[in-house]
Amino acid sequence: MTERIGVIGGGIVGIALARALSLRGMGEVTVLEKEGRLAAHQTGHNSGVVHAGLYYAPGSLKARLCAAGRAATREFCLDKGLPYREVGKLVVAVDESELPALAEIERRSTVNQVPDLRRLEGIAALREIEPHVNGVAALHSPRTAAVDYVAITEAMAMDVRRAGGTILLDTEVTRIRAEGDARVIVTTSAGQDLAFDRLIACAGLQSDVVGVMAGADASPRILPFRGEYWTLRADRSDLVNGMIYPVPDPRFPFLGVHFTRGVYDQVHVGPNAVPALAREGYGWSRVSLKDTWESMRWPGAGPLARKHWRMGLDEIAGSLVKPVYFDRARRFIPELRRSDLAAKEGSGVRAQAWGRDGALLDDFAIDQIGRVTVLRNAPSPAATSSMAIADHVIEHVLSSGR
Repeated sequence: MTERIGVIGGGIVGIALARALSLRGMGEVTVLEKEGRLAAHQTGHNSGVVHAGLYYAPGSLKARLCAAGRAATREFCLDKGLPYREVGKLVVAVDESELPALAEIERRSTVNQVPDLRRLEGIAALREIEPHVNGVAALHSPRTAAVDYVAITEAMAMDVRRAGGTILLDTEVTRIRAEGDARVIVTTSAGQDLAFDRLIACAGLQSDVVGVMAGADASPRILPFRGEYWTLRADRSDLVNGMIYPVPDPRFPFLGVHFTRGVYDQVHVGPNAVPALAREGYGWSRVSLKDTWESMRWPGAGPLARKHWRMGLDEIAGSLVKPVYFDRARRFIPELRRSDLAAKEGSGVRAQAWGRDGALLDDFAIDQIGRVTVLRNAPSPAATSSMAIADHVIEHVLSSGR
């Protein structure tokens, strides 16, 4: 008898899983997406970077799946005729105080076998890659690329449909319950009950909510962080050839403000990282009292605030005051003028998982509850890694019989 498999979430990870299951002939696949289109949230609100794996702890799921995912994404884009531009990334130490952290990134990159990585010393070497940059040393990753993740998601969805799978839009999951040991019943916002032999939740910003529905622990909880992007004026976009990134502060899971040339040649400046006032809060005006209250009363809120309050205030200042944001960006390109930041193009919201102790989870995390699999934490580089995450879930979670 054909197994019925439900996938909650129509972002790039959910669709990659549905595609892998369908192409392997593992069952009758149905995707449940609460929005009226695919890739409506994290997938459709990022800068389109295909990461090469510089930052991630060697041996972590992020490190392993990013490498495999980059290769799979490149192959998929070439096969489907989708744009894939290896514009390269320069990770820049602006001054000598950042050299130890740059050395640690170089060590991780070497262990992670980041392709064609080079260490550059001195401003002249840096400006051979980025003529307008400022810094004392850098790592150059020429294989870091730019893509259109929405187009990739839609192309994978076509594969799902061609293989006989079903994608249901405007279908929000409101309840999950087990029916014995063999079936999972999902109730939708339309009041419909759907029965599956297996259920996989890739719910992103709602992953903890769906996890609790399935009977998982409430921890880790999702703390939404908004990242806001400015764009460079078109007549000043020649200040950036590819991508210019800072040396990240290892205490935080965010990379800091950077310059990113996208697949369609626009140059983003950002993002910052400010707490969002709603799970899907793409601006300060989008407020959910329920989401905010639930974050504030979470046991991890106090420890997190005590540890990172200064960083939080700095990020909020950068969001609300353009000169603060500009000053951070100008450290890397001294020729940058405030008027070069044309407009805030938009923002994305990152689903950051955090525990009861206030710790922010760094690696991908997956829970198994009976016949339900829940991706609890899948932040960047989840888009890069989406096809590799799908393979990992199938080969190491579903096939293990856990």
